[in-house]
Order: sequence, then C-alpha cells, then structure tokens
Amino acid sequence: MPADTVYDKEALFSELSIENWIMPAVYAGHISQVVWLHPPWAQQISEGKHSFLIGKDISTTTIRVTGTDNYFLSDGLYVPADQLENQKPLNLHVILINPTEASDNCEENSEVASAKRLKLSTDDTASTASASSSVAPDLHYNTPNVKKKEVQNTSALNKGETLSECSASSSLRNSESPIRDVVTDVCQVLQKGDAYVLDIDLDFFSVKNPFKEMYTQTEYELLQELYSFKKPHRNATEEGLLDCVENRVHQLEDLEAAFADLCDSDDEETLQKWASYPGMKPLVQLVHSLKTRMESPDYEMVHQAGLTCDYVELPHHVSTEEEIEGLIKSIKVLLKDTPKPTLVTIARSSLDDYCPSEQVDIIQEKVLNLLGSVYGTLDVHLDYSSISSSL
Repeated sequence: MPADTVYDKEALFSELSIENWIMPAVYAGHISQVVWLHPPWAQQISEGKHSFLIGKDISTTTIRVTGTDNYFLSDGLYVPADQLENQKPLNLHVILINPTEASDNCEENSEVASAKRLKLSTDDTASTASASSSVAPDLHYNTPNVKKKEVQNTSALNKGETLSECSASSSLRNSESPIRDVVTDVCQVLQKGDAYVLDIDLDFFSVKNPFKEMYTQTEYELLQELYSFKKPHRNATEEGLLDCVENRVHQLEDLEAAFADLCDSDDEETLQKWASYPGMKPLVQLVHSLKTRMESPDYEMVHQAGLTCDYVELPHHVSTEEEIEGLIKSIKVLLKDTPKPTLVTIARSSLDDYCPSEQVDIIQEKVLNLLGSVYGTLDVHLDYSSISSSL
C-alpha cells in the first residue's frame, strides 16, 4: 500500500481488510502498542516484545518496517531505518493464552463489575490470506494513548495502543505462564487511563485453514514447496537481511506472474515455460493435479493459498467445546483485571471459513455473554445483520 493512502479516507477504506489494517493505523499515528494474544495453535510471530519502526520507504513510497521477525521478512516488508521517512515506533507484544482447565474457577472469584454502556460492533468481513497479511486470527486491544508527550498529531486517537488477543507475547515472563501472570504483563502495557480498543476475532477460539479443505494434501505440499521461505542466518547482517528480502520479493513476483499467466492460458507450453524458472518445477505437478479435479482451476485463489505457505502453516485447530470454554474462562480472567476498553470490535471470520461455520454463532454468543458479565449492558451493533440490540 502506498504510504500516503492513509491520509485519503476513501482510498484507504478500499485498500483495508481484516488482515492488513494495523500497520497503516500505526503509520497514521493512531497506534503505538500492539499486544497479540494467541492460543497455543497459532504461532505466526515469535514470542516476546518486538520493538521496531514503521515508515514510508523512500524508494517505493510504500509502508515498510524495520522488524526482522520472519513474519515480516517473508512478506518482503523489511527495510533498514535509514530508508524510512515519517518513522513511527511500534512495540509488539506477543503473548500465549492457554485455555483454563475446567477445575480452575479462579475467574469466578472476582465480582462482576457494572459498567457504562459499551459500543460493540460485530464484523463478519472475510479475512483474505495474502503475502502481506499482517495479522492472522486473533483478539486485539487497540489503545490510543493521548497523554504521551511525543504526540504531535492533534487527532484524539494519536499514539494509540493495540492489544491483540491472538498472539500476544509475554515479554516479561515465560510464555507458559498461567493466566494471572498474563494479566500482570498486559496491565504493564496498558497504562491506566489510556484509551484502547479490544479487537476480538472469533477464530481465536476455533480456527480452520480453509485451503486444506480446498486442495488435496499433495497439492498443498506442492504449494508449500513452491512458496517456501528461505530464512536468513540467525545473526544475519543488514546486508544479509536485505538479500533475503530481495530474493523473497523476486520469488513472490515470479509466482504471481506465473499464476496470472495461467489464468489466461494453462496450456502445456505456458506451464513448461514457468516451470523452467528456478524453484518452479513443482508447478507442473500442481497444475496437472488441479486440472484432473477441476474443469477450470481458480489460479488466483491458488496463488492466495500459496502466499500462506511460507515459513509456518496457517493455524488449523477446530476446538472442542471444552477448549472453547477454557479459552473463554481465560479471557474472562484477563478482562476482569484489566482496564475497561473504549471500544470492542468483533470479527466473525466465518464467510471465509476461518472460524468454523458450525461453531461461529455459539462462540459469538459465549463472547457476548462474557463481555456482558464483565462490562454490564452492551450496545451491540451487528454489521452483518439489520438487527441491533442492547444486551
């Protein structure tokens, strides 16, 4: 995304979706802290505190980062700090949330606090898997900190803090810490008095990798081979990181061009042409397999699936009722002992099949009941429905 798009509301809204909104929000100055709380089966970003800069790449004018986690390198987003204009700092905390055992009723020990009415907006927008996806299934707290001295924008949301309940790391404690330790860590990030947004994705509680149902195991393995990301050395220099990103960008550009070409014609001549490129040999077997099962394969979708096959698979864990209830209990303990959010948003993630369709309504009901028990009466807006209500 061109960095200046963040200043054009209509253009920005046309570019944003569930997987890519956080980085533009940071670049625009709304968010400075992100806490990503994740269940055990979601491992996209390494545990701990990641501090880096987000800015405008002087060569491409797009939004880029100085973060060196494989999550950013595999998307080709890394650049050195001296290549960024309008730099904005971001602290990303990645913290593991384990389900609370059924026998552990510690969350019942504290009184249910009555609360002011809470705006809650439920979003059923499908999340799109892509190479530039920034956040996978999760729960986020977004907190605008308007007290900080470094705030220069007059916007009331300047220097916000985002807390994601999908993959937030315990930067202060072991990632296996019980939920009470997680509460301590989160409270240290959320300074009292700061406004923040709690962003919940229902596939935090139960998630499917839809591409595993769309393609055979052999086809999926061929995609993994085609799109595999070669990680840099552990202590790579800046030059090594740049080489890694350059190679990755070229790899993804070739794959995008190949599948775009196949959309026009997937005859043998076109296929063999692309298969002659370095690392593209598995393309032949993949296309042959797809064509035996489908009259006209959707190669754009195949490419989107491939973009999720880099260094770690998308989470795929259809939770049991007990696991869902255990995560609900863990989140209840967390929310009771942390400051009340300014806003709560919920993404259903069901239209794209990330949250299992047979579970999404049950999970939503449990989450709304949880929020009501912690915060009191809710003002609920169902964006996927014409119905709004107070619960």
